[in-house]
Amino acid sequence: MSKNWYPEIDYSKCTNCGDCIYLCQHDVYDELKSPMPVVAFPESCVEGCKYCGVMCPSKAIKYITGDEVIDCEEGHFCISCR
Repeated sequence: MSKNWYPEIDYSKCTNCGDCIYLCQHDVYDELKSPMPVVAFPESCVEGCKYCGVMCPSKAIKYITGDEVIDCEEGHFCISCR
């Protein structure tokens, strides 16, 4: 698990479809806020996993890694998400 890698939601693009919440296997999102995605447990995100971002139909998810923001253009999934 990672403290330096986690999703960030661009609410101006997000359509509240809930896909990221339902697809995340690492319990990063607050399911009680569904379908609005709220990153409640960023430390649960697995470093390098972009599953929710790649699957987001509105491309509203980027990742924070230290001081850098990473886009989801490349379809990389962590081993446990394949």
